[in-house]
Amino acid sequence: MTTPLTWLYVPGDRPHMVTRALAAGADVVVIDLEDAVAADRKEYARAATAERLAEPQPLPVHVRVNALAGPLAATDLRALAALPGVAGLRLPKVTSADQIRRVAAATSHPLYALLETALGIEHAHAIARAHPALHGIALGEADLRADLGVREDAGLDWCRSRVVVAARAAGLPSPPQSVHPDTRDLDGLAASCAHGRALGFVGRAAIHPRQLPVIERAYLPTREELEQAETIVKAASTDESAQALPDGTFIDAAVVAAAHRTLSLARRPSLSSATASTRAACPGGAELDDTLR
Repeated sequence: MTTPLTWLYVPGDRPHMVTRALAAGADVVVIDLEDAVAADRKEYARAATAERLAEPQPLPVHVRVNALAGPLAATDLRALAALPGVAGLRLPKVTSADQIRRVAAATSHPLYALLETALGIEHAHAIARAHPALHGIALGEADLRADLGVREDAGLDWCRSRVVVAARAAGLPSPPQSVHPDTRDLDGLAASCAHGRALGFVGRAAIHPRQLPVIERAYLPTREELEQAETIVKAASTDESAQALPDGTFIDAAVVAAAHRTLSLARRPSLSSATASTRAACPGGAELDDTLR
């Protein structure tokens, strides 16, 4: 299975934007019924999303439902429960393992928990292990920042590391980063992605198509990383024991496994080729604008 690097959010009450998002080249499109939809458009967003996802989609489509503690989530889950176009449900503001178990009992779709509060971070390890239906966890940094009163970006690094460790300890994939809210600050996005990669994240959520290639470039292996990975795998193929390479690099089973992950990332389709094939499957999105208006 190809590791997703880009997760593009799109408001659920804008069906034309969903069509364009499907042609933008993201690995996963996330239809948002929560923060991106005004209160008086929630019902329409739910109905439009259910209509769209009544049929299989050309790429994975997840739906972020409304907050589990609120009055709308149960209705969202009922509307989406049996739809073949839903590849996953993203659950906002999760604070306990019990919430995951209750949702898992109501749907067969893969679940993804968003930790957006201090309480969610505190319970990260329990949430990550809550149920086999949970396929991933991630941060929601805007809400978390507000809950903690954090102003400087570095103030979230402990929470970021905790979520990465909780995911891996539970056998879940390394989580993607939360969104970079300034859609025109591509240099800032690139720097933030480099920092996230250093913390152990893999990939990132986006809120605009122009962010996608920046995220992909940041998370794909560099030429030097690929060359090193190829050298390690080649050396391990002739001698499976721990050894030192001619340049002094020590390799063992863990280093070899990391090298295979690096090579696997390099084999994923490029954003340009993925966009072309997805546009062919989504004629309504063939004229994708620079913005998803």
